[in-house]
Amino acid sequence: YLISQGMDPGRILLLTFTRRSAQEMLRRAASIVARGTSATGRVWGGTFHAIANRLLRSHHKAAGLRQDFTVMDQGDAEDLLNLIRHDLGLHKMEKRFPRKRTCLSIYSRCVNSSEDLEAVLQSEYPWCQEWKDELRELFKLYVTRKQERNVLDYDDLLLYWVHLLSDPNVASELSGRFDYLLIDEYQDTNKLQAAILGGMCTEHDNIMVVGDDAQSIYRFRGATVRNMLDFPKQFAGTTVLTLEQNYRSV
Repeated sequence: YLISQGMDPGRILLLTFTRRSAQEMLRRAASIVARGTSATGRVWGGTFHAIANRLLRSHHKAAGLRQDFTVMDQGDAEDLLNLIRHDLGLHKMEKRFPRKRTCLSIYSRCVNSSEDLEAVLQSEYPWCQEWKDELRELFKLYVTRKQERNVLDYDDLLLYWVHLLSDPNVASELSGRFDYLLIDEYQDTNKLQAAILGGMCTEHDNIMVVGDDAQSIYRFRGATVRNMLDFPKQFAGTTVLTLEQNYRSV
C-alpha cells in the first residue's frame, strides 16, 4: 500500500525476529517495489540485530565504539565466558559451577529483560542462586574483556542501539530517517526491542506491528507478550485490527 501511494522505499524500515523471516520479508518487499511504477531504491529491513549492526557502524562515535568492532556469535561468546571462568578459578570449585552456555543464558536474560541478576536467578535459574556473587564478578569481567577486544555480542547490539537513542539529537536523526516502521512477529520481542521502537518513533508515530499473543515462544530469551498487549498504551491512538479467520487451516 505504501509503495502504491508513492512512498520512497528507502524511508520504510521493516523489522522481524529471525533471519529466515527477514529474508522472506525482504524478498516480498523487493518484489512489490519492482512492480511499482515509480518507486526506486530498497526498503531497509532485517532482524533487530542486523539493523542495529548497520546503524552502530554508521554512528559508532556517538555509540562510543570503534567502527571496526567485531560481532561474536553465540559460540564465541560462550567461549569467552569460559575463558574468564577459568581465569577466576570457577572451574575448580568443589561444587560444579554453571557451564558456559548457562552462564551466557543468564547474562542474556538479564540484558534482554532489563532485570537485575538477583531477580533473574530467583525467577528463572533458582538452582544457580548460590553462585550470585561469582556470576556477578564473571559478568563484570566479561564486559571488560569485550571492551578491551573491541567485540560485541548479540545483546550488545541492542544495548548500544538503546544507548544511541538516549541522545535526543541522535534519536531525532534516526527517527527522522524513516517515515514508517513495520514490525513482524512482535510477540517475540523483548523489553529492549520495545524501548528501541519507542526511540525510533520520536519524530512520528507511524508504526505498525503484527503478531499473535498466543504464539510467544521465546520467553527463555527474554521475549514478553506484554509488548504486544501494552502496545496501545505505549503508542497512543493505536488502531487494533484483529484477524479472526485462520486461513492456514481452512
